[in-house]
Amino acid sequence: MGNRLNKNNSGTGITHFIQALGWSIKGFGSAFKHEAAFRQELILFCILAPLAFRAGHNGVERTLLLGSMFLVLVVELLNTAVESVVDRISQDIHPLSGRAKELGSAAVCISLLNAACTWGLILFT
Repeated sequence: MGNRLNKNNSGTGITHFIQALGWSIKGFGSAFKHEAAFRQELILFCILAPLAFRAGHNGVERTLLLGSMFLVLVVELLNTAVESVVDRISQDIHPLSGRAKELGSAAVCISLLNAACTWGLILFT
């Protein structure tokens, strides 16, 4: 696939799509291999996704239930990306590095609260 940072290999059309798909698969693999939180959230997703189809009474409810879980995975991937960049820049303790990591963690927390509220409101109201 080449170096992802090399702008000369970006391609267009179907070539770009295939390259982007490869990068995405590589990213999923990396997250699964190196991030326990992502593995845990993925397991939770795999358990809850089938339940969303049974618990949701219509398409909108099913979409909200599934969407809230997809959001958790997306935010976790973005948080992991932020942490990786911060660690790449420097392993030194710095207030801005800590803040970046804390903000990413807070975003994951909000996405989990969103999922819990969505599931709770749909299941219990």
